[in-house]
Amino acid sequence: MSKPKIAIVVGSTRAARFADVPTQWIAKIAKSHADIDVEIVDLRDWPLPFFDEVASSAWAPSQNEVAQRWQKKVAEFDGFIFTAAEYNHAPTGVLKNAIDYAANEWNKKPAGFIGYGSVGGARAVEQLRLIAVELQMAPVKSAVHIAWGDFLAVRQGEKKLEDIEHLNQAAAALINDVAWWAKVLKAARAADAIAGEAQAA
Repeated sequence: MSKPKIAIVVGSTRAARFADVPTQWIAKIAKSHADIDVEIVDLRDWPLPFFDEVASSAWAPSQNEVAQRWQKKVAEFDGFIFTAAEYNHAPTGVLKNAIDYAANEWNKKPAGFIGYGSVGGARAVEQLRLIAVELQMAPVKSAVHIAWGDFLAVRQGEKKLEDIEHLNQAAAALINDVAWWAKVLKAARAADAIAGEAQAA
């Protein structure tokens, strides 16, 4: 079986976003992990409109062409790490919208999170965990929370994320968890597919 493919989803599209910093940092660490393949998925490259379909794609095919391509892209992956900026105690609207534009493509795959903001994006991450459960994902326990002091130090150029040891430890734990669950769940999905084919025969 091929190595699990993990997407690092950049959860902000603002011109002045901080998301590129943790994305590049976590991607470098993840790409050194021998058991997974890693790809950065930037929502700037997926100009999805506000959700305006007749129903979730779990119930009716999406009509929007970008949405159809987005669903195919999500389906390529075996697990996800999302960057989660926190706005007013919640994740970004663009990330929630992108999540809503796919459905079955998320199912039975792990989700991990890198939060940043006043309390390390913890409130945004907790909401994303609930959303992940509704989509039959497996949100992992480990997460990276870039608290306000570290965020400001990095934003102002006083430090780099790779210089902050507790964040490096958290990143390693997050990647290990996502990699483990991705491998297990990929095998389980494959076994389900084989069983389904046998029943249909």
